[in-house]
Amino acid sequence: MKNFTLIQSVFSSENERTLEKLSAIYGDIPFLKKIISELINGSFKEDDVKNKKILLKPNWVLHSRKKSDDLCMRTNDNFLLAVLEIILEKKPSKIVIGDAPVQGCFWDKMITPAFYDKVCELSTRFSIPVEIKDFRRRIFNPSENNPISERAPISEYVIFDLGKESFLEPISSNKKNIFRVTNYDPDRLAESHKLGMHKYCITKELFDVDVVISLPKIKTHQKTGMTGALKNLVGVNGDKDFLPHHRLGGDGFGGDCYPGKNYLRFWSELALDNANRNQGKFLYWFWIKLSSFLWKLNRGSNVHHVAASWYGNDTTWRMVMDLNKIAIFGRADCTLADQPQRTLLSLCDGIIGGQEDGPLKPEPLPLGVICFSNNSAITDISMSLLMRFDFHKMPLLEEAYHLSDKND
Repeated sequence: MKNFTLIQSVFSSENERTLEKLSAIYGDIPFLKKIISELINGSFKEDDVKNKKILLKPNWVLHSRKKSDDLCMRTNDNFLLAVLEIILEKKPSKIVIGDAPVQGCFWDKMITPAFYDKVCELSTRFSIPVEIKDFRRRIFNPSENNPISERAPISEYVIFDLGKESFLEPISSNKKNIFRVTNYDPDRLAESHKLGMHKYCITKELFDVDVVISLPKIKTHQKTGMTGALKNLVGVNGDKDFLPHHRLGGDGFGGDCYPGKNYLRFWSELALDNANRNQGKFLYWFWIKLSSFLWKLNRGSNVHHVAASWYGNDTTWRMVMDLNKIAIFGRADCTLADQPQRTLLSLCDGIIGGQEDGPLKPEPLPLGVICFSNNSAITDISMSLLMRFDFHKMPLLEEAYHLSDKND
């Protein structure tokens, strides 16, 4: 299939591109169905779906903590319901809707009874099974220090080792424990990522379906600049102990958590490591408070913090590219094929996007667009340009752009 990227605005004049008018669109499912159908039907026909298994992958990163989160943090519920109904009309054999939110997400607050009932109603009306799945193996609420591991058996996942094919390989070394993901045990992560070994914990649902339709919410992202179609596929990994987000230390120490050499920050990182090794124990509280105290002592600005959310992060984008490679070319036997193994499409919810402190604390951005594509790189580049970003300054989009150009 030839690459395509289609963008549809949902407003007719600039005075309609306001939060008030665009948020009202989410309340009108028939209108959502109409504009989405008009956008996708020329490139996505019944034969592409009929009797096939479909994975709908929304951006379900976290439950709402303020009213505007329903608009700008996650894929909107009604947007997802409109897409679900459109796909059901094309007669697939089964649909799975799933994601792996952050470990502190309260699933029952995010997937409301009203949403669940509407999904069940659509499934019954079309006599097609629709399953909603939480792909996470582990949950943890830091404020309660209550980790729950192995909530799903490992048999529901494929441990996929990219080895030297990983984008992380050029920044890997023989040193132990260089990779980090905030609030996770660094020793567990070291078991999955080192020189020559880069393992991911991929839900089997990815390998069981014929078509993946990613439904990202267009937002800013602290670690990659923006999040869209590429970043949304991180949710097919069910255990974040397999997801490197940064490397220990500042860039003066050979890491990418913050700029320069700052020993207070480095000691804060080490204290956080000990906290994460002791989750569920009383010692957790000692180490987490010490980590916070040491970080505050360095009197740094809000630009840098222990989660490595800054422009110098050189790790997260590589992990994202790895997961896109697996999603497109990965086989259930943990090998990479030369040709795509499933159809991968993205249908972006950019009616109201997220700006400022994304992805978890965004503020509403009235973009007023929907984007449909079979090329995640071009999708995200297009959305970043609409958000007035220079995508060449974002390693994720710059690398994806060059790869897409080569493939074309």
